[in-house]
Amino acid sequence: MLVMEKTKAKLKQLCEVINHNTTMLIVMQDHPDPDAIASAVGLRKIANQFASIQCSITHGGTVGRAENRALVKYLGLNLRPAEQIDFQAFDVIAMVDTQPGTGNNSLPTDVEPDIVIDHHPCHQKTRQCRFTDIRSHYGATSTILAEYLFAAGIEIDVSLATALLYGIRSDTQDLGRDTTSSDVNALMALYPKANKRILSQIQHGAVQREYFKYLAGCLNNARVFGRAAITSLGTVDNPDMVGEMADLLLRDEQIIWVLCYGFYDGKMLLSLRTDAESPSAGKVIRHMMARKGTGGGHDSYAGGQIVVGQLSKSQLAKWISQVEKSFLKSVEPSAVNAAARKLVE
Repeated sequence: MLVMEKTKAKLKQLCEVINHNTTMLIVMQDHPDPDAIASAVGLRKIANQFASIQCSITHGGTVGRAENRALVKYLGLNLRPAEQIDFQAFDVIAMVDTQPGTGNNSLPTDVEPDIVIDHHPCHQKTRQCRFTDIRSHYGATSTILAEYLFAAGIEIDVSLATALLYGIRSDTQDLGRDTTSSDVNALMALYPKANKRILSQIQHGAVQREYFKYLAGCLNNARVFGRAAITSLGTVDNPDMVGEMADLLLRDEQIIWVLCYGFYDGKMLLSLRTDAESPSAGKVIRHMMARKGTGGGHDSYAGGQIVVGQLSKSQLAKWISQVEKSFLKSVEPSAVNAAARKLVE
C-alpha cells in the first residue's frame, strides 16, 4: 500500500512536468537492453495518455543482442541514433534506466534532463533534475513504469505488457538476482496480459554468425584465478557481447566472479558478474574505475568503461594489467600473484 501511494505521488509530479508540452525525447543508455527499451515504451504510453505529447526514443551505440533486436522489431520501434538528435529541439527530455553523468549514455554534458527514472544508484547530477524517481533497490526500471501504469489505471496492451515483462525477467534473470517483492508483483500482474509465444520467440531469437566468433574468443582467452575468471573479447563490433559472454562464464560451477572486457569505439568496456553475496559487483566496479573511467551496477552485475583511444599499445597493456589486478584484489586477493589457469585446456 505504501508503495502504491508513493507511486501515485510520483505519477502526479511526473504529469506536472509533462503537461502543456508538445514534444519529449526519451534517452536510453548506449546499447540499450530490454529493461531500457520496455521502460522507454512505458513512459511514452504515459506521456501519450496524459498529455498527448509526441515522443521520440533515442540511444547511442547499437542494439546488438539477438533478443534486444527481436524486442525492438516486435514493438515496431523507430529508435533514433543519438548523433542525429537536436537535443534543444524538444520541450522535455527524459532518461530511463540511465542517468546524466554516468558515462553510459549519449546525453550531451551541457543538457540537463527534466525527468530521470532509474533503478541504479542515484548519480550526483540526477539530484538537480526537475523530476527523479530512483529506486536502486528495485530489480528493474520496468517495474517502476509498470507501477505507474497500474496506478494511473492505463490499459496495458499486449505488446507493452510483453515488453515490460521481458524487461523485468531480463534484468533480474527470471527473478533470480537483485529482486524485490515489487518486481515479483509487477511480473505477476503483467504475465496474464503478455503474449507468451512472442516472449519465447524473443528469448530464443536467432543469433548472427559473429556470435560464435565471440563465443570462441571468450572461451579461448578465459583465465581462471581461484574462483574468479577473466576474459577478453578483443575489439568488438557488438558491445552487447561483453555482458553476454560474462553471463555465460558465470555458469561455470566453480566460478563465482567474472570479468569480461572488450574494446569498442575507443573505449574499454567491462562487465562484472557474480554469485557471491559480497562485495557487490557495483562496489567492485566503482573501485576499479576510480580515476580511470565510469562504472556502476547492482549486487550481482555491473559494467564500466574507460576511454583508451589515445593510449599506445604499451600504455594500454599497463591499464589492462591494472584493471585486472584491481578486480582480483577486490574479489580473490589470494590469487593476485598466482599463475592463471586456462578455462579451456
